[in-house]
Amino acid sequence: MSVAPHLHLPPTDRLLSSRTGWTRAHWEATADRMLDALTPYATPGFAQYRLPGRNSWSGVVSDGLEGFARSFLLAAFRIAGAGGAVDPALTERYAAGLAAGTDPASGEAWPRLTDCSQQLVEAASVAIALHETRPWIWDRLDARVQERIADWFSGFVGGRTWDNNWRLFQVVSEQFLASVGAPYSKSDIEGGLDRIEDWYVGDGWYTDGSGRNFDYYIGWAMHLYPLLWARIAGPDGDGGRAAVYRERLSRFLEDYPGFFGADGAPVHQGRSLCYRFAALAPVWMGAVADCTPLAPGLTRRLASGTLRHFAERGVPDERGLLTLGWYDTFLPTTQPYSGPASPYWASKGFLGLLLPADHEVWTARELPLPVEESDTCTALPAPGWLLHGTRHDGIVRLVNHGSDHHPLPAAGDTDPDAGAADDDPHYAKLAYSTATAPESAPHAFARNIDNHLALLAPDGTPSRRRRIHPVRCEDRVAASWSAARLPGDEHAYRIETTSVLHGPWEIRVHRVEAPEGAVVREGGHAVAHRTSPFAASGPGWALARTADGLSSAVVGLYGWDGGPEDAEVARDVESNAYGPHSAVPYLRSAPHPGGRSVHVTLVVLSRDSVHPEALRSAVRVRVAGDSVTLGFLDGRTVEV
Repeated sequence: MSVAPHLHLPPTDRLLSSRTGWTRAHWEATADRMLDALTPYATPGFAQYRLPGRNSWSGVVSDGLEGFARSFLLAAFRIAGAGGAVDPALTERYAAGLAAGTDPASGEAWPRLTDCSQQLVEAASVAIALHETRPWIWDRLDARVQERIADWFSGFVGGRTWDNNWRLFQVVSEQFLASVGAPYSKSDIEGGLDRIEDWYVGDGWYTDGSGRNFDYYIGWAMHLYPLLWARIAGPDGDGGRAAVYRERLSRFLEDYPGFFGADGAPVHQGRSLCYRFAALAPVWMGAVADCTPLAPGLTRRLASGTLRHFAERGVPDERGLLTLGWYDTFLPTTQPYSGPASPYWASKGFLGLLLPADHEVWTARELPLPVEESDTCTALPAPGWLLHGTRHDGIVRLVNHGSDHHPLPAAGDTDPDAGAADDDPHYAKLAYSTATAPESAPHAFARNIDNHLALLAPDGTPSRRRRIHPVRCEDRVAASWSAARLPGDEHAYRIETTSVLHGPWEIRVHRVEAPEGAVVREGGHAVAHRTSPFAASGPGWALARTADGLSSAVVGLYGWDGGPEDAEVARDVESNAYGPHSAVPYLRSAPHPGGRSVHVTLVVLSRDSVHPEALRSAVRVRVAGDSVTLGFLDGRTVEV
């Protein structure tokens, strides 16, 4: 693919950056284009950027503030990284916006900060940007404007935020107040930092609030803001906390490159995916805080590869704007709180511009990603994930036995789904990847076929996977169980699943409890493209393949004996972030006799040629009571 010409990028440098061709100049040019593209949407005093697109539930004024605050982050990294040597119009726009946004008489004033309001999120971005550009913006503001800004931030003091990553917005904003001599609450800051200790689960992983909430917020919030706070507090004011945060981020980054495919794509999992390359924030923060275990050439290769991945696919678009979606506009990847400027949290992905041009991250030669060097497999027990990548096609797959984004159940509640809300396609699936997205449009998720094992009621209604109960995650094996419910049936049927990795394959072993007459159905990865994927099926297998050679297949190895229609491919349109035409291979069982059954499935996602009938002979399955033994051609055996 070629990068969109509207970005006006410099020539690639294949000597310094043999894999991406991108240098710091490409990052600066992309940032400049994104910032310039916002100006037609600014209010007269530049206090708000009212972008086209669906409004959030917070309203147009809040959305306009979001446009200012999140783009101010990008402008701040650009200004500070250049030592202020940027087009003066850039600093003037944001200085003017600060004055107008805090002036009640301007006609474009920002909403006051109130408990749990969206403004709290945006205020944190303003605080960070003001700190990083202090010599060029804050120090040059009129004293009356400085006072108005401090007064606006004062809404944080003693206020209440949501009990998750939002606690950190209060921390950084009040630390900025402290740094400029304005009233603040030390207990607010310490209380927020103490609270995240309750969410640290080890190996560099936090949950985002109480529950099993694992996604990119761990990197672009839970690791990022504590170290940005430390930059504001300074080495004499962090109370020794910064050393702990650096150690945790270093551990997190040891595994983090494994989330990125050879083409630069991050694994497509979790909420707020319209932030896109904000996923790079912890990578850059490791370099900025001097705590990264990654070589400088690997840091830049990872970051440039991801930014280029999106640029090659039309991000930003021909107007220079970020839309509500992944590549193009796609609202099912968003949340009700997402407004037209929400994607500009992607600005966090430009944090590396704070590093000077002569920093080794910008001057070292690029190094390959883990998946470019060898096949990879990493067990991450904290989130309950297995990551496995294949060098020959550059795809990374995530097997999910731990992250469900539900609050913790009340103490003593024995219902396996107690406290769980509706399932979410970006958390509830058995697997995700860098080459696919879940079927997330409401009409498609209602069928809930891809990467899910369901019980089907007589009317075809599928059971859901709500709360995930982790059992095991080590080496190449992970397991969990969940409850399945059917309409009109109060019983919670237990489904236990163990995933075993072997090369590019995932073998799923299920022990299913079901009522008599129910049908068991399992789907593989959904593949999507501009054109309709090819589909084929046969006895016990189904395959879908896109025009560019990405294949998804499921092969029944045991327990799938549904007759002549036991394997099919489901098609859909406008349901997938990767393309308008999507397809999912799936298997169906015969009506269940009632009680327990065992089902074993080979799941394949590959850019290789895939021959499902031949694959059946590549795995030997022996079932004896509660034990399933898998045997592979290389002599490896695994007992489940």
